Amino acid sequence: MYHPTTRVLAVLELLQTHGRMSGADMAARLGVDARTLRRYIVTLEEIGIPITTERGRHGGYALMPGFKLPPMMFSEDEALALSIGLLAARSLGFSEAAPAVASAQAKLERIMPDALKKRVRAVDQTVRLDMVRAVAPADGDALVILSSAALAQRRVHLRYRAPDGAQSEREFDPFGLAFWGGCWYAIGMCHLRHSMRSFRLDRIIKAEPRNVAFARPDRFDALDYLRRSMSSMPRTHAFEVLLHTDLSTASKHFFADMGVFEQGDGAVILRGHTDHIDWCAGHLAGMPFEFEVRAPEALRLSVMRLGQRLLRMSSLPT
Repeated sequence: MYHPTTRVLAVLELLQTHGRMSGADMAARLGVDARTLRRYIVTLEEIGIPITTERGRHGGYALMPGFKLPPMMFSEDEALALSIGLLAARSLGFSEAAPAVASAQAKLERIMPDALKKRVRAVDQTVRLDMVRAVAPADGDALVILSSAALAQRRVHLRYRAPDGAQSEREFDPFGLAFWGGCWYAIGMCHLRHSMRSFRLDRIIKAEPRNVAFARPDRFDALDYLRRSMSSMPRTHAFEVLLHTDLSTASKHFFADMGVFEQGDGAVILRGHTDHIDWCAGHLAGMPFEFEVRAPEALRLSVMRLGQRLLRMSSLPT
């Protein structure tokens, strides 16, 4: 059986999660009658939690708008997820986020029992994420403005600095944002170039919201688009390789910008571009599965030379 105090807290959790619930729905979830539910509501009101009551057939209960709830309690799994999330936020390179991360961590620890607190601290002090190449925007404004604009499907005005230092301005419809290769990108329709473009957030000088609506493509995946556009950028050599493995295994063993994978008949086709044929051959040679180079001939010859060199090295006297 549940203790009455537990049920009272369950009422608070339901109101916090759903915003507003009918008395019948709440009573059914708690397994109590309407009179008992009303006693729980009164108990919450007596300890200072303001609850609005709407009477009648379609009435219900809701927390007073603007009311700050007491600190939430977390399970061990939830606390672990939060601590890893805070660790990731700290590792992404946002200098402005550091005080906020430390403050959030301190608030979490204040409401945790000692055993759970030790586990969270263990994650913070012993776990490290490989984000040493992370390049953050000069401030967090661009990330906030562009993500909000993407959600609301509202245009922004960008002032942007190219890698060579040249500055430009443009109207931009942000479809989404992605973190890839250590950098943040905004992807969407550029009205200066009249085509899809991606912009690094650390090169955005200023982003200003515009009161102009746009329609984002259905199911647009910013990270998927970014990967595909980066892998198809024109380079010196286009290549096509048949990988004798499955799609999941192939994608785990190559860099995200190596190329585009396509499931074939019993194998995976990798198409991409590279400026360094010998590097590409060496990367392919390190795969734990067999492969066939379809094109170009230069890559096939590079793989052959590498194989011959390895054979010579393996036969040298020790």
